[in-house]
Amino acid sequence: MPFTPFHLGPALLLSYLIPYLDVWTFLIANVIVDFEPFLVLSFNLDLKYGYPVHGFFHTYIGGGIVALILAHAMAFIYKITGRNYDMERLRITALSGVFLHITLDSIMHPDVKPFFPFGFSPLYGATYEFNIYMFCAFSFLAWLILKFFIRSSIEGWE
Repeated sequence: MPFTPFHLGPALLLSYLIPYLDVWTFLIANVIVDFEPFLVLSFNLDLKYGYPVHGFFHTYIGGGIVALILAHAMAFIYKITGRNYDMERLRITALSGVFLHITLDSIMHPDVKPFFPFGFSPLYGATYEFNIYMFCAFSFLAWLILKFFIRSSIEGWE
């Protein structure tokens, strides 16, 4: 899903339901690997060199590298801003977010080969693309309801 905000729906919902996850790291992790399709399409790397739109960084190995770099970048940001952080929590959060992104994309896009170096995608076509979009949209809707309606009504009872 290059250039779409759809990954943010599941990211917001899961970070709300699983308080262990660092919200900012998880949100960024769910969209950061789309720098690859952005660069490929911006520089016509797919047409000029045959580089797939979803290449190495849309694999669990490549995504894992991105996630660990993100975790350390977030630790650096938190350190210079004086915010407390747990490095293990940042790593787990970043890996979870990136892997969620890759998993969703591997269901939708035939060029995503998540199990590199193996050139297959057992998840591709597991469901219709429309279902993935609806899952992402309904995740966002569920987060909105939980965050702003149910939470505020519960707080009103306290």
